[in-house]
Amino acid sequence: MANSPQAKKRARQNEARFAINKMRRSRIRTFLRAVEEAIASGDQAAATAALKAAQPEIMRGVTKGVMHKNTASRKVSRLASRVKAVS
Repeated sequence: MANSPQAKKRARQNEARFAINKMRRSRIRTFLRAVEEAIASGDQAAATAALKAAQPEIMRGVTKGVMHKNTASRKVSRLASRVKAVS
């Protein structure tokens, strides 16, 4: 339990930051789900459009500190190759 005013403030800040990061992660997952569904449907045009929309959102997660740069790049790369494979 935080005792000093400084620690109490830090705890409040952590709660707020956690909520913001949780929203960002959820938003990224929603975009990823849209790409997955488009790939599963077999519609390459929809999959390409979904990937185009998801890519900046994933990279925004990197700049906001929600995920690591290499993790985001790996996700985008693997999705792109799967979208390309859809026929």
